[in-house]
Amino acid sequence: MSHSDQHYLAMDLLRFTTAGSVDDGKSTLIGRLLYDSKAIFEDQLDAIERATEQRGEENLNLSLLTDGLRAEREQGITIDVAYRYFATPRRKFIIADTPGHIQYTRNMVTGASTANLAIILIDARKGVIEQTCRHSFIASLLRIPHLIVAVNKMDLVDWSESRYNEIVAQYTEFASRLEVPDIKFIPLSALHGDNVVDKSARMPWFQGGTLLYTLETVYIGSDSNLIDARFPVQTVIRPNSDEHHDFRGFAGRIAGGVFKPGDEVVAQPSGLTSRIKAIRGPDGDLPEAFAPMSVVMTLADEIDLSRGDMLVKANNPPHVSQDIEAMVCWFADKKIQPGGKYLLRHTTREARCVVKAVRYKVNINTLHKAEGDLDIGMNDIGRIQLRTAVPLLCDPYQRNRATGSFILVDEFTHATVGAGMIL
Repeated sequence: MSHSDQHYLAMDLLRFTTAGSVDDGKSTLIGRLLYDSKAIFEDQLDAIERATEQRGEENLNLSLLTDGLRAEREQGITIDVAYRYFATPRRKFIIADTPGHIQYTRNMVTGASTANLAIILIDARKGVIEQTCRHSFIASLLRIPHLIVAVNKMDLVDWSESRYNEIVAQYTEFASRLEVPDIKFIPLSALHGDNVVDKSARMPWFQGGTLLYTLETVYIGSDSNLIDARFPVQTVIRPNSDEHHDFRGFAGRIAGGVFKPGDEVVAQPSGLTSRIKAIRGPDGDLPEAFAPMSVVMTLADEIDLSRGDMLVKANNPPHVSQDIEAMVCWFADKKIQPGGKYLLRHTTREARCVVKAVRYKVNINTLHKAEGDLDIGMNDIGRIQLRTAVPLLCDPYQRNRATGSFILVDEFTHATVGAGMIL
């Protein structure tokens, strides 16, 4: 794979997440996107046509495409996170379809944590509701750089431009309190396909692009951090064969910045310096590598590096600290305990940690800090202070989503109990 191909791949995969409350038509929207962009297979189509006939419904029931599990389909809810992959000639896509209920906040955080873009669905009849605010808050907390507000079910409000404008004004007023750099609005009908893949003849007043066009053309080149060079070492490769008896490579996934052969690098936490001798990708040597590529680097000097260490540039080190302030989304039944001990996984490093303090819980619906309420239970989001047994090599999440995030794991059950964003 040539360098330009590598770059093309990084630019050419858009990960997006969809969020909306239960009957906003999320599954129908994704189904419509897959159907109209010809991304579904004949056998799936036959199955949907049969199921639609059996139910006596007149329009093709596209929600059946995404609602995978039969039991939840009967209840009409999507649980957990379903990933869907599709491609158009312009771009490849991974969709994380997450449930809308308040009790599934943690699923939304999981699905949205790697997304470049979130689609927030609003039912044109209901306008901005509590769920809308909650999903938007989570998207901004997770630093998703692009939001598309899809005002769905326009067919049920007679394709009304004034109703659409009302909702845009309502949402814009609310979103002014969030940190989202790029918000676009699209009026659509997932059921009839208006403005999803094809432009709607029934809303000639809307001058913007369709949903698919927007997804295909949103510029994501500047989303990854190309300034702070970060290479967490995942594994050390020592073949110990006659042919490569002195080969020593460091494998991992670049978490930020750009690395080139000849660059001076510093190994953290030891502080030892060396130069990059070569960078190897899946198909041979590379002239440069950047996030989120997975590579093997060799260094000019024999320096001691192991899993959990990080290669960085001299003039731009990460924070090295054992005291971590973070926002956390809690996943476990058992509430977070001050003094509680957990395993913390951050990039390729694992450390034991203790919760020093619970600062506050966020009321997800009003976005206010509930200072007195320190009970952070399942699906709650709050601010905590941790102390780790070994220093972490980290950046604020705002600067780098890879080196600024971590998960907390229960030492005994090994269940993931929380996801954190370093402040």
